[in-house]
Amino acid sequence: MKKLAIVVALLTLAGCARIEDYSAVVKTPAPAGLAGYWQTMGPQSALISPEAMGSLIVTADGDTLDCRQWQRVIALPGKLTLRDDDLYNVTRKLDVYAVERDGNTLEYDGMTLQRVERPTVECAAALAKTPLASVLP
Repeated sequence: MKKLAIVVALLTLAGCARIEDYSAVVKTPAPAGLAGYWQTMGPQSALISPEAMGSLIVTADGDTLDCRQWQRVIALPGKLTLRDDDLYNVTRKLDVYAVERDGNTLEYDGMTLQRVERPTVECAAALAKTPLASVLP
């Protein structure tokens, strides 16, 4: 049974194309309703602590800022891209995360985020230090 699970996992991973060069990733404009500020509400099992928060800032042009905060803030600029009709966020560190929106809820990197009016103070400060190439809505 273990061997079967390992084979299935390897076959699944074999279909994933590794991104080697961030500048080669084609940026896709955000679909209608995706641009804005998204933030976790409450504890998320994908984050290191129940007190940790995750945010995703998306511009209409498809620039992003993945902002995670707990004892410090980690903010990674990125861009949206389409692959096989699925939307992904690719960070400058070459992390690739699927982005799925359902109304005012976003599924992203194992987290559930909800639309908010503005980013947290910490993520706004990170955004000021690392401005995105395009303007926010």
